[in-house]
Amino acid sequence: MNEGDGLVARNLVKRFSKDRPSAVDNISLSVSRGEVLSIVGPNGAGKSTLIQMLLGLLVPDSGTIHLFGEDVTRHRRRIAHRINYASTDLSLPYSLTVRENLDVFALVYDLPNPRRAVTRILETFSLGDLARIRVGKLSTGQIARLGIAKALLSSPEVLFLDEPTATLDPEAAQEIRVLLQGHVRNSGLGLVYTSHNMREVERLSDRILLIESGRMVAEGTADELCRKFESSDLESVFLKSMSEARESQGITASDQKGSVCG
Repeated sequence: MNEGDGLVARNLVKRFSKDRPSAVDNISLSVSRGEVLSIVGPNGAGKSTLIQMLLGLLVPDSGTIHLFGEDVTRHRRRIAHRINYASTDLSLPYSLTVRENLDVFALVYDLPNPRRAVTRILETFSLGDLARIRVGKLSTGQIARLGIAKALLSSPEVLFLDEPTATLDPEAAQEIRVLLQGHVRNSGLGLVYTSHNMREVERLSDRILLIESGRMVAEGTADELCRKFESSDLESVFLKSMSEARESQGITASDQKGSVCG
């Protein structure tokens, strides 16, 4: 892909301690506009560390990250308005209403017509009826929708979502998937996505990156990965690929418990 079109990361390495293996160990990836890349791995595999480097919040020990042709490490401020991030771990002010939360972020993002932008995103995410409700009174699913609406308010070209449906029931999770698929299709949004829900990953992704202990295990479409690991579904692929990766790396159960990466 053309580096000016989206995200390109090459040979990323991040180590937090000399006494432990690298949290991210020589991972490369790319995401074009209008494409969904899911990063899949067990807890402690390095997903969150990888996302934080891609966002420019952590500086890699080695390797390069370019967004829209710009070096993320050197020019993060210049590209910050073109990307965004959402996670269930991020909380919004509970004392503010839905609309007030979005109004604040519209000002933070310095949108040219903030009121119109907020009204549009409220309609898109079916949050209009909740606009005057305080966030503290919303359901988990409604808060998840608001978090993603906040992230899309600035019309990012690349969006990073870290397990956005982890706490949701199947119906609420499906609503989020449909909304995201619509944005990817209609706006050319590039989406980097992490999830433990293999059926969700299979439905949403154009490509899937499997990682374990900071290393890339495999990459491809769901069909390609099923063929590679001779499996009938992505959940079987995940279990088989992680087992093989641990065996090849000599990782034991006790090693897994001692992991410090996300």
